[in-house]
Amino acid sequence: MSQNNAGKANKFEAVMDAVGTIIFGKKTQIREIMLTFLAGGNVLLEDIPGVGKTAAALAFTKALGLNSKRIQFTPDVLPSDVTGYSIYQKGTGSFVFREGAVFTNLLLADELNRTSPKTQSALLEAMQEKQVSVEGETRSLPRPFYVIATENPRGSTGTQSLPESQLDRFMTGFSFGYPDYDSELQIVQGRGSEALLSEMRPVLSPEDLLSAVLEVKKVYIKDNAARYIVDLIRATREHPGVAEGGSPRATIALGAMAKASAYLEGRDYVTYADISSQFPYIIRHRIILGESARLSQSSKEDIIRNILSSVKKPSLTGRTR
Repeated sequence: MSQNNAGKANKFEAVMDAVGTIIFGKKTQIREIMLTFLAGGNVLLEDIPGVGKTAAALAFTKALGLNSKRIQFTPDVLPSDVTGYSIYQKGTGSFVFREGAVFTNLLLADELNRTSPKTQSALLEAMQEKQVSVEGETRSLPRPFYVIATENPRGSTGTQSLPESQLDRFMTGFSFGYPDYDSELQIVQGRGSEALLSEMRPVLSPEDLLSAVLEVKKVYIKDNAARYIVDLIRATREHPGVAEGGSPRATIALGAMAKASAYLEGRDYVTYADISSQFPYIIRHRIILGESARLSQSSKEDIIRNILSSVKKPSLTGRTR
């Protein structure tokens, strides 16, 4: 990678450092959100309330100079609240379009699994195509556009599972979890306060982020590394503990996240470490456990570790070794 590109990658490290001054003890999760943005994808967080998801989204908004909106999903939220709607103005005798929550750079979709399937599906086009179709007209969303969605743990009161088609639109899925002792102590002492969040200044601009997304796409994946990506995803479809494995969209997502990982490391080529490190984050929310896994009490994490240990890495030569 050129010295200029390596310098840009270092600037994204500065973005993560800035977010880390607000969200303590979550360096891995912060990095995964940054990688997902660089890969042009959306993030799904399965978590209990109060662990810093909203603060993290707001911190990224500040550090990257983005506009953001938050929508709290409940059973009575309508698709038009998400996409927008037209309203008749009597004075002019015409209809005026009122933009929905998706017309922003970063949408925090809070507790997505509390709303109806019809409202959930209103996000699909926005997440995949970066546009919405309302009343027969297609409208482009601002660039960049990302979704950080949260869902309550499955089985929580008032929730219903997200359909597989929607889960597949999220490039990565993971949990913040509770803070460790030292981080929670810092929270009590007010070191990550709302005052600090309000005082945050942009580290990079939205244009810098869009430029980096294009650079990430140019990162090189050698043939054998590409085979390793395909082998990992296909292994999820053939594993005896998995009823439904990763789709081709998961294959694409793993390639994109591996590229972003390489970029953030200052490289213009993908290594096996980039692929294996990102595999758990792109596959966990996509696979459905089978009956044998439930009987043996195997978790998704157990199966992911098994796949990573059993799938052989093709021989690499040259600079990607």
